[in-house]
Amino acid sequence: MNITVFSHPLCNKHNMDPEHPESPARLHQINDQLIASGLEYVVTFAQGRKASLDELYLAHAQTYIDELQAKDKVLQERANSENDPHIWLDDDTIMMQDSWLAARYAAGCALAAIDEVFTGPTKKAFCATRPPGHHAKYAAAMGFCLINNVAVAAQYARQKYAAKKVVIVDFDVHHGNGTDDIFFHQPEVMLCSSFQHPFYPFCGADNPPPHYRPVPLVAGTGSTEYRSAVAHWLVDIANFQPDIIIISAGFDAHQEDDLGHIRLVEDDYIWLTKALVELAEEHCSGRIVSVLEGGYALSALGRSVVAHVKSLL
Repeated sequence: MNITVFSHPLCNKHNMDPEHPESPARLHQINDQLIASGLEYVVTFAQGRKASLDELYLAHAQTYIDELQAKDKVLQERANSENDPHIWLDDDTIMMQDSWLAARYAAGCALAAIDEVFTGPTKKAFCATRPPGHHAKYAAAMGFCLINNVAVAAQYARQKYAAKKVVIVDFDVHHGNGTDDIFFHQPEVMLCSSFQHPFYPFCGADNPPPHYRPVPLVAGTGSTEYRSAVAHWLVDIANFQPDIIIISAGFDAHQEDDLGHIRLVEDDYIWLTKALVELAEEHCSGRIVSVLEGGYALSALGRSVVAHVKSLL
């Protein structure tokens, strides 16, 4: 069985600050370690496309998308008279001259992955893209994220391929509050999210709707406790019987990552990924699309992605 890895060079153009942890070096590290692992001889590498505005409207308010489009126009005009023009979207998120284009290609890679697993020769896909997306809410940017890539992909699968039920599994160290916000009133989309709590974005643990499966974790949680805490997902997903599984693949819960305080290692990502593959084979013809979210300790990120992609195989 093969897997397609989607990316695009323009995803590297978004560069908020040389010292910012969400940097182009993340994708360089992933690419280097995929090649060093020998996976380049096994997986198929493909360039994604740019998401259209109409496709972004599937998961976001039109007013929000149009506002980002307008801000991008302002940045292009300012580029003629100043170096590195930028606009702060929130306390953590900067929009630069190339950010909007990078975000549209990141979302477009996720859409290309959906097309691939529904109509192409491979049923598994990983998107090595940035900026990440799971903090982007229906009508607001947040936490390094402009567009919620997995939400756009889920809505696209539902609209274009009549996917009646979608499961989103988010194992980033931070709760995917944007995904939470977008699907809160849509029971056709099950969200399984594990995250350090209390921790940024300081939500997700209280009063979830029936179709959500939050797993808040205390700082210092290690492998044994983590696997026990999320094991019920596997039963719940099987009972839900999805048409596709989409993964918000954040690797900042790794023990080497300073942006969180969870103590996972590569074997934990292997364990969970293989379990999700088994569920996908049983319930949705093997279809899994995994999209990069966080992960900022570069060596750990690259190793974890390699372990994740090998497990998808």
